[in-house]
Amino acid sequence: MTFPKQQSEHARSIMDRREFLKAGAVLSAGNACGYTVPLLTASELNAADGTGGTKGSSAKPKWGMVIDVGKCVLGCNRCMAACKNENNLAVYGNRKWDIRWIRKVNVKRTYPAGSKEKPVPLLCNHCEHPPCVLVCPVKASYKRDDGIVIVDYHRCIGCRYCLIACPYNARYFNYKENAKWPNKDYPNRMHGVSESCNFCAHLVDKATDKGEKPVPACVAACEEKALVFGNLNDPDSEISALIASNAARGLREDLGTEPKVYYIGL
Repeated sequence: MTFPKQQSEHARSIMDRREFLKAGAVLSAGNACGYTVPLLTASELNAADGTGGTKGSSAKPKWGMVIDVGKCVLGCNRCMAACKNENNLAVYGNRKWDIRWIRKVNVKRTYPAGSKEKPVPLLCNHCEHPPCVLVCPVKASYKRDDGIVIVDYHRCIGCRYCLIACPYNARYFNYKENAKWPNKDYPNRMHGVSESCNFCAHLVDKATDKGEKPVPACVAACEEKALVFGNLNDPDSEISALIASNAARGLREDLGTEPKVYYIGL
């Protein structure tokens, strides 16, 4: 794993063996009663991600994405191919084994009645209040200060609670190691861990360190400019302008997760 910023930011959230056993006991008790007890409270989550429960100031970036459904070309799939190659994703053509951090799905509005399904790209929504982080018993899933939700593969124990908790079905479980490893700059994952889109955090960190504009692989590959990535805390950024001037909305906003992926044209 070669994400230096992730390691330093996450070091403070280490859970020792006694705390882990204690958390497991709470989970077992909850399951015995027919429900699951969140292993982290909201205050503990805020302490873990370093935000203190407040939104970032304009001085700190908060990364997000806008997807214009009207510009997205059905059957193009360049974004998915770029994501696979950049992040060494395992794709075998089998729904059980395949890992696609971004994929095309059909979305239909419940109101107004009679709305038609629309094919849209779906990825991790990098929620402000991510359920995957709340349920992780070992804090392998966490939210960085810049809003990117990420998995520490070295800490993940493969319990798959995060897969169940994600309301967007955007988490995957790595059942076996990927034999193909096209990008030597990105670490290959061992089997038995959960993973999802991380906005190409390694590219984001590299660009910001150089003072450049970060561009995830999927955004760079989209010739129609249907995907736009940027700083939500910057009112002058392209992404902020798109959200302000369009009826941009997130998926399942009623859940209160505050997704950071917005759609135009749904």
